[in-house]
Amino acid sequence: MKNASEKTCWVVELGLKAYQPAFDLQRRVVAARKSGAIPDVLLLCEHPHVITLGRNGRQEHLLASARLLRQMGVEFHSSDRGGDITYHGPGQIVGYPILNLAAIRRDVVWYVRQLEEAMIRATAEFGIIAGREAGMTGVWVDDFGRAVNAAANGDAAHHASAEKLAAIGVHLSRWVTSHGFAYNVSTDLRYFELIVPCGIADKRATSLERLLGRAVRREEVASRIAARLGDVFERDMRPVSRENLESALQECETPAARAIA
Repeated sequence: MKNASEKTCWVVELGLKAYQPAFDLQRRVVAARKSGAIPDVLLLCEHPHVITLGRNGRQEHLLASARLLRQMGVEFHSSDRGGDITYHGPGQIVGYPILNLAAIRRDVVWYVRQLEEAMIRATAEFGIIAGREAGMTGVWVDDFGRAVNAAANGDAAHHASAEKLAAIGVHLSRWVTSHGFAYNVSTDLRYFELIVPCGIADKRATSLERLLGRAVRREEVASRIAARLGDVFERDMRPVSRENLESALQECETPAARAIA
């Protein structure tokens, strides 16, 4: 695996996967990427209902009681990603890019902007012009699916009616990235009422299906986001099966690490 091109990025579709097992897999992939045993990896998945609180998050932004979460079948996890609180669930594309930024560009802000750019470009392919909100991360649209960023530098003035289509929260260790983004395709937006999304009280979430007024296949959107990520990071995006990823990880892990996994 060490002979893999530096420009290669494996794209691994995990399907529906619970948050904790996905997090455990991320840690294994990060360790393998740090050692140079595998190339960059993009993990794509869909989580069952879960709310996660980032390392900068505030507990009061969780509006539901533990009892209500149990009744609704929603898990809660603290996370070491950046950002505040967010919801993941069916109909959402969760992407975990595990990239060695030391080989791309050592700039965290630039990295986040490129994640946004990839999703903005993918959204445009569906006829929806998305953009950025000044001072905030993520991908935004106004009530009519028009761009919220008209400024040449890509930063918009505060837009009262802007709705969030995608959220971002990342973690870096020795310039290797983890965590990533969540893009709403057909997400049940009522679950966002359980939280103050990303800690922003006057904003609400939206979905691609809501903006288009029609059904959209998650796989169609995921493939476009992966392709646009390849564009912005100048990577050759190559589909790899879960089984092949697991084999590659086992090749470079110690028996003790495999036992933990």
